[in-house]
Amino acid sequence: MNNKVLLTEIFASNVFNDATMRERLPRETYKALKKTIDEGANLDIKVAEVVANAMKDWAIERGATHYTHWFQPMTGMTAEKHNSFISPTSDGRIIMEFSGKELIKGESDASSFPSGGLRATFEARGYTAWDCTSPAFLKEDANGVTLYIPTAFCSYTGEALDKKTPLLRSMEAISKQALRILRLFGNTTVKKVITTVGAEQEYFLVDKKFFNKRKDLMLTGRTLFGASTPKAQEKEAHYYGTIKERVAAFMQELDIELWKLGVPSKIKHNEAGPAQYEIAPLYSTANVAADHNQLIMETLKKIANRHDFACLLHEKPFAEINGSGKHNNWSLATDEGKNLLKPGKTPHENLQFLIFLTAVIKAVDLYPELLRVSAANPGNDYRLGISEAPPVIISIFLGEELTELLEQIEKGDNICSKEREILEIGVSTLPQVFKDTTDRNRTSPFAFTGNKFEFRMVPSSASISDPNVITNTIVAEVLSEMADELEQAEDLNLAVHDLLRRTIREHKRVIFNGNGYSKEWEKEAERRGLPNIRSTVEAIPALISEKSIHLFEKHKVFTKSELCSRFEVLLEDYINTISLEAETMIQMAKREIFPAAMEYSTHVAQSISSILNVGVYNVDAQKDLLKELTDTINSFNINLKELEKCVQKAKTITSDSYEKACYYKEAVVNQMEKLRKDADYLESLVDEDIWPMPTYSELLFQL
Repeated sequence: MNNKVLLTEIFASNVFNDATMRERLPRETYKALKKTIDEGANLDIKVAEVVANAMKDWAIERGATHYTHWFQPMTGMTAEKHNSFISPTSDGRIIMEFSGKELIKGESDASSFPSGGLRATFEARGYTAWDCTSPAFLKEDANGVTLYIPTAFCSYTGEALDKKTPLLRSMEAISKQALRILRLFGNTTVKKVITTVGAEQEYFLVDKKFFNKRKDLMLTGRTLFGASTPKAQEKEAHYYGTIKERVAAFMQELDIELWKLGVPSKIKHNEAGPAQYEIAPLYSTANVAADHNQLIMETLKKIANRHDFACLLHEKPFAEINGSGKHNNWSLATDEGKNLLKPGKTPHENLQFLIFLTAVIKAVDLYPELLRVSAANPGNDYRLGISEAPPVIISIFLGEELTELLEQIEKGDNICSKEREILEIGVSTLPQVFKDTTDRNRTSPFAFTGNKFEFRMVPSSASISDPNVITNTIVAEVLSEMADELEQAEDLNLAVHDLLRRTIREHKRVIFNGNGYSKEWEKEAERRGLPNIRSTVEAIPALISEKSIHLFEKHKVFTKSELCSRFEVLLEDYINTISLEAETMIQMAKREIFPAAMEYSTHVAQSISSILNVGVYNVDAQKDLLKELTDTINSFNINLKELEKCVQKAKTITSDSYEKACYYKEAVVNQMEKLRKDADYLESLVDEDIWPMPTYSELLFQL
């Protein structure tokens, strides 16, 4: 079958999307639902009844027997409770029913999900509410076919218990403030400004047979022990290299499954690290992109398992190898299709673009702590600042042309834009290629890349909702301040130029186009007053500062209690993650590494004795090895006992979760690193036939 025909037939075949709704819904029902989706109008229950019936019939025709309200609790993963369509009749038979009320609202046990104190165990009721702006879809798996309905999740008292509700609120907030700016520039037809997002997803694949022999990978998602290999990334041969046949087969099935779900999977390739890969979809509205990214992560794991792979989404599964991130490409567009961050051919003439550009610059400069916490988790602490991951100091890369343009505006000079240059390749038979107006900077946390900003700090395992909630809200705040000022202006053109000059002058410190890894930049950033927040634990308190509470309550994105709950949830996640890693290390050290090291040292000692017994007395090399083994085993044992003490002490801290998280960071993590150093050195000494677990060479190079 023709590939083009096949793709067009299967794409979104399992999605109750706009085309399907237009086909299956009565005209008036479709128009009413579209008004809700496009303009935020209230949804009439009568409309919901018709939609629910059409959705049910469509799903049943494709083999569905159950439906679920699919939501995203503060675990960062997704949750679902399956209900069948069956309803009993008086004669003992069943009919298939699905009402508008069942579509709009579901109920779940809210006490069993992270709430950070918003809900007590005895306060169990929670509600799911249909997000009609994200289309329902069908999943096919061992359960059969199930209708998935994207929803928000809130408590009985209305607090957000999920990732989606704040995201939807932030999207409304930035749309409201962006519209004020557009109205000032004479645009009266746009009804909504849309946050658009494209999230690149990095991941590792390892052979399942090796994964199953690594307790650390199975329990924590990363290698807690593991000596580096002679071959790692030195030759950089993996990046964009030929995709191995076994991996290609996995990627092909992955694409097909995602396309069925309406996820516009566009790009796939080998990443920089051995056994590392990337998938990137096309852009969607922020909440749909968040749903799609959750589906990508779930589908990666499911399809990997079918191909006898394990998919690792941890930010740093292997030491001294590139970590995995999730590059969050963020932009703003009108409902008429205009990208508000697209400079055009003459950005110096495009005052509207410059207002939105400088609004983002100011927002990033004013709220770097919030951006940092939106990209904070324990895994990212191991990733950031090395091997192509951006540093923890938040800065913006604009590129040479835009930076010069802003400097001209600030100084009041005559403003001009550069002509696009032809790239001189030096081969006459190759076509002319025009250079982009900026290069790329792989060390920038927040880079302007033509018509969008790429936030490169986001953890690979995390939901993209948090960074987009933060970005939407901080930019909404700055746009609000700008609109307040410009709406009072007598001469708008003059006021815009004054505002641009002042904004650039006051917030240009966050613009940096150089090497974010350099020590010089770290010193320069300190001189500029930019925060250097090195760890997740240091980042978390930014959520509950007075500045943050005022910001989020002003734009109705979070209440104070919702922020406090997220503060507690993040601390609990950090504590639980490090506790699990430490206890897994202790168990592996005792049951696997220590016995293997003892066995090999005994073997060496017996070899020395045997050699001496036959009259050969030059055993210096063997004795040196035995001493090295013995010394390292002793150090390993001391560090193991010290780690056990640290873990036990951490468990006694019950009064304050922040104090407990700090202790895990400062004492437990530090001791884990000491234990790992000894273990990894032992791995380099012990016979590979005795070493109890697959090595990096097997994990990374035997696919």
